[in-house]
Amino acid sequence: MQSFSIFAGWLIDGTGAPASENMFLRIENGLIAKLRPARQADMYAADLLNLSHCTLLPGLFDCHVHTCMSGTLDPEPRRRQLNCDFDQAAPVIQEHLLAHLNHGIVAVRDGGDYAAHSLRFKRERLRTTGLPLELLSPGKAWRCRGRYGRIIGRPAPDGQSLAEAILEKNVGTDHVKIVNSGVNSLAQFAKETPPQFPYEELAAAVRSGQKMGLKTMAHANGRQPVRWALEAGCHSIEHGFFMGSENLQWMADRQIFWTPTAYTMKAYCQFAENTNGQAEIAQKNLDHQLEQIALARQLEVPLVLGTDSGSLGVDHGEALIEELRLFMEAGYSLEAGIRAATFNAARLLGLEKEMGRISKGMPATFLVTQGVPSQLPDALSHPQAVYIRGQWWAAPKTLESPVGPATL
Repeated sequence: MQSFSIFAGWLIDGTGAPASENMFLRIENGLIAKLRPARQADMYAADLLNLSHCTLLPGLFDCHVHTCMSGTLDPEPRRRQLNCDFDQAAPVIQEHLLAHLNHGIVAVRDGGDYAAHSLRFKRERLRTTGLPLELLSPGKAWRCRGRYGRIIGRPAPDGQSLAEAILEKNVGTDHVKIVNSGVNSLAQFAKETPPQFPYEELAAAVRSGQKMGLKTMAHANGRQPVRWALEAGCHSIEHGFFMGSENLQWMADRQIFWTPTAYTMKAYCQFAENTNGQAEIAQKNLDHQLEQIALARQLEVPLVLGTDSGSLGVDHGEALIEELRLFMEAGYSLEAGIRAATFNAARLLGLEKEMGRISKGMPATFLVTQGVPSQLPDALSHPQAVYIRGQWWAAPKTLESPVGPATL
């Protein structure tokens, strides 16, 4: 494995600390062997990669995606993607993962699909594609019979509790996904739906996952669905619209992760037809979510970036930039927003020893963007380079082209 040195004009390490200027890195055997302020003598290193005009930051995470689905507004491909077999789904998933990598996203957490295509792709195809990113999948999500969630999961079989079903069906998955509310209404502002599962059943389900070493991500909107998910021990709240300040304080006190997926509502504002005031209500939903994100920042709730990409108008890869912009609109600094997309996300996904920050001894997984930090997050649309464990990843021109790490 090649060793080399880097002079970086600016470096954001992922911890939330302010950007550092004029930094020197030494990469050896895929690890960061040295990280310190640059010295004049460093500029004469024979193997120096001069990135004085660039900003380095850790590889990004998208903590809530649906790799089987596209953000297209065209109803026909959306319909096909919700009813396709694995051979039809596989190239779609590969295309979406490539879009993530092209935006510097090195890890994605899937939220489930109706046929567990994402999990099968990880098992059977991911390694052969040469796409060097982490894909974490629950297979199929869990929902209550007769309630929302058919496109991403299924109910427990008749005669079997949710806890029993998880012990049987979540073998080989990366986490458990439970749907514990409905979706946000675009017809009535702040409408809340009841929890999908009784508290006792939900708590037993989370315990089943823990017995298998699996964390539980809970789709939950509204005060009661979120509170029961929290009290049941779920490890992250997904969406969390209209959950209220008491739940946010509860999460802050116990350091429970929140994935707000705010951009979903902005996408509705931008792309959905304003039928019966839907765009207006979507804007109100977004504004309220930004207020909750601002309060979460003050309370020090650990937030992670997730986009729900695959939803209407929410494109894989590009959506993470939009989500970061919304965090900053809610009062997060650039560095704090990047922490949510790197350091915090790595902790939630159990990947903190592999990625999520730039520090001595860590694998050299980072991206390079043109210009100064103030040009972020716009510069994430076209990173100059992505490095995975010290190797430059060269994006293919087409899906049929070879994919893999290239040499300097």
